[in-house]
Amino acid sequence: MFTKAIVRTPGKSLVNGLSDSKHLGTPDYSKAIIQHQQYIEALKSCGLKITVLDPCEEYPDSTFVEDVALITPKCTIMTRPGAESRRGEVTKMTKTLESQFKNLEYIESPGTIEAGDVMMVGDHYYVGLSERTNLQGAEQLIAILVRYGLKGSTVRLKEVLHLKTGLSYLENNKLVVCGEFKNDPVFSGFEQIEIPESESYAANCIWVNDNVIIPSGYPMTKQKVSATGYNVLEVDVSEFKKLDGGLSCLSLRY
Repeated sequence: MFTKAIVRTPGKSLVNGLSDSKHLGTPDYSKAIIQHQQYIEALKSCGLKITVLDPCEEYPDSTFVEDVALITPKCTIMTRPGAESRRGEVTKMTKTLESQFKNLEYIESPGTIEAGDVMMVGDHYYVGLSERTNLQGAEQLIAILVRYGLKGSTVRLKEVLHLKTGLSYLENNKLVVCGEFKNDPVFSGFEQIEIPESESYAANCIWVNDNVIIPSGYPMTKQKVSATGYNVLEVDVSEFKKLDGGLSCLSLRY
């Protein structure tokens, strides 16, 4: 069960964030602020105490706090983003996490890793090899996990930006899958909830204390997840979608 989460209020520089989805348009900052607050309220409704960090204008993508740190039950690993423009975000987050966690570890050059490529399933961590996460970074991460009695393995991505763009673990052996992961033998042992390609953005959803938060506007996903017995909460994150960001990207939950 989670008890806390860390989020960062979007800065006005959000409109300059990285994006492969420019066809969706430029984010509306005012809408993003409203949506971010609604996201926080959804987390609170699941019982979490929220730490809200100030905007970080020098880093347009800094509201996507998930990518710069991996919080495990045994240690916290500060990443080294594959997007060079985001690496300064790690230092900013380190200052916050140093006061809360004893065992801080660090990914070092030439390794790159963004925690959007890391999916925790119990004590095992699946690490996606992507444009943002290289083999050196993944191997460093797994070596750190092993030192703390945890495990990890790599998954090579073909299409999606991050591993959790197309996969979400909902606990109790339930796994949301979409696109390239539907027939991947690596995940054949899970009870799979298949998301249609037309609703692929909703594959990035988050389990929070027996609730599942999904982006609003994806009725088939809502029906499929609800059918598994979870209470489903919907949050509009359309402005973050324009920057390739999903629900999991917007918080560190622990």
